[in-house]
Amino acid sequence: SSEMSENGIIFRFSNQARALGEEGYRLTVTPARIVLESSARAGLFYAVQTLRQLMPPGWETGLPDSSSTWEIPAVQIEDGPDFPWRGMLLDCCRHFMSVEFVKQTIDWLAFYKLNRFHWHLTEDQGWRIEIKKYPRLAEIGAWRTEPDGTRHGGFYTQEEIREVVAYAAERFVTIVPEIEMPGHSRAALAAYPELSCTGGPFEVANQWSVFKDIYCAGKEETFAFLEDVLTEVMALFPSKYIHIGGDEVPKVRWKNCPDCQARIRREGLKDEEELQSYFIKRMEKFLNAHGRQIIGWDEILQGGLAPGATVQSWRGVEGGIAAARAEHDVIMSPHTHVYFDHPARFKGLKRVFSFQPVPQELEPAKAGHVLGSECCMWTEYAPQDVVNTRIFPRLLAFAEAVWGASSKSYPDFWRRTAEHYQRLQAAGVEIGSEGRPFDLEVRLVPGKSAFKVVLKPQEPGLDLFYSTDGSAPSRASGKYERPFEISRTAILKIQAYWGERPYGELVEQPLLLHQAVGRKVQVAGKLDEREQEEIGRLTDGLLGSLETHDGLWYSRKRADLNVEIPLGKKAKVKKLRVRFIQNTSRRAFLPTQVDFFLSEDGFEFKSVGSCAHSVPVLERGPLIHEFQVEFPSRPAAAVRVVAKSLSVCPPGHPGEGEDAWLLADEVVVE
Repeated sequence: SSEMSENGIIFRFSNQARALGEEGYRLTVTPARIVLESSARAGLFYAVQTLRQLMPPGWETGLPDSSSTWEIPAVQIEDGPDFPWRGMLLDCCRHFMSVEFVKQTIDWLAFYKLNRFHWHLTEDQGWRIEIKKYPRLAEIGAWRTEPDGTRHGGFYTQEEIREVVAYAAERFVTIVPEIEMPGHSRAALAAYPELSCTGGPFEVANQWSVFKDIYCAGKEETFAFLEDVLTEVMALFPSKYIHIGGDEVPKVRWKNCPDCQARIRREGLKDEEELQSYFIKRMEKFLNAHGRQIIGWDEILQGGLAPGATVQSWRGVEGGIAAARAEHDVIMSPHTHVYFDHPARFKGLKRVFSFQPVPQELEPAKAGHVLGSECCMWTEYAPQDVVNTRIFPRLLAFAEAVWGASSKSYPDFWRRTAEHYQRLQAAGVEIGSEGRPFDLEVRLVPGKSAFKVVLKPQEPGLDLFYSTDGSAPSRASGKYERPFEISRTAILKIQAYWGERPYGELVEQPLLLHQAVGRKVQVAGKLDEREQEEIGRLTDGLLGSLETHDGLWYSRKRADLNVEIPLGKKAKVKKLRVRFIQNTSRRAFLPTQVDFFLSEDGFEFKSVGSCAHSVPVLERGPLIHEFQVEFPSRPAAAVRVVAKSLSVCPPGHPGEGEDAWLLADEVVVE
């Protein structure tokens, strides 16, 4: 439209907007016209995204018919980002994601003004990018056999990658590819085992763990292979930066490899840590020679940092601070705030909203090295149909944190999410939980067979509603006003509301009253500080969930479980049961056998039964298995439970021979 037209939308390149930066813009809406101004195309694009967000949510599903009237507010907005790097990582290796889904994800990143898509393309569990010179990477490395015998996999052809790169560029999103090295390389070694220290053979991993077999740093063939791969990668991705991983690299194979040890001697290196630094620096030199720069996870700080490397700090902010102080650029991705694979109950919406890319402890003179941040969507436990429930709504909070120009009022932010929820739902996006918005404390009432329930909202304005009969609570259920007691076995369910809107996850906590509840558990030998804190979980009446970190499991490392529970007075007992959890990625395995004993006098114990199980030792989990015995009712003053641990991770597990854990829950006496 011309400058003079009424009811028009005007796009204008403006030198006056130069102070807002290439991604900044000015948006003016009056009854007469809409004007979008920026000094560059990127700024105009983001002005359009803001204009879209001013439209009613139905705008995303189609234009109004001629009888409809859609209104947007008259506003004047000057806006621009605080950080040039605003991105998200999507792991397409643990679970493969379709090209269509990747494009949809890029659409949402662009809509929320994120400008980097970190595409995680190689892993132990799958190689996802076609490399013409090494066809077995796609033929073999892209496919794995799951523990149940099914096949999972897929890869992106070079044609598909060019298509996605162009699609993203049209939306001002730069794709940064990640080709992992020297660790997380099991899929590549399955295709080309000669690149390892041992020669294999290997299979593409079907477990979530860190694997000992990595690229051999002593063989020249390894570097020739990786340079060939990166040459094809650079031809596909115009990004200035190439991510080369560098995280979680076990050095055990290098320590026992003649080629690696010869490399250490030949290069005058001190140890295997410096060998990794040599590896990273060599790959950086190759990429620099082709006009590219490397990004690596914060482990690349070990053994000496490559000269021009950008560090992505994930294990906290400490690695990023160290890199910035050493004059290296940094991308902040601390798992404590922006790992969306972590359950929302631990890394909730408010926690993401509170994230500050520049740590307070970093000196202002070094703060300019913080380019920005990426949130990370790892997919060990998130196939494609689950990913959006992990990304949303937390992506909304992350986008505000890294753009930086928004109000830091969380209630104001929450108010504004209502329309975005409508928009997302209209587009068919499944939204997950905001997190756990209250603290739940359940404890036994001294001297009574009852639980006391205390709820503490984390936000002003939240109302908590609960039920104890198994039904889903709503605003019509009991409203929490003060602590209350439950004197029976029950399933406590709690839902928070912010006004009329449900907020956060529905919390469900099974409560179990039985004859051992509240009894002190006795263990032979000395307990360390952690075990002293956890031992009471065996008789607290609270049943643990599939999440091993929920604070309800008692854990033993490399040791059997052998506990006695005095019952206080002789009780009639006819059934004993205890639960264990298996999660092989956390190195938690079921016991091989559980034996149950009763004592009439509290001293002499007699067996009342033994249990085994048929769960495969490498069944991934997480799964809970209950061991139980029933017998004719008899008097007992105490019970004993003995569970036999594997002690070490079994053959076939990535941690074979290393510490295994037993995680037990409630010892139930009925």
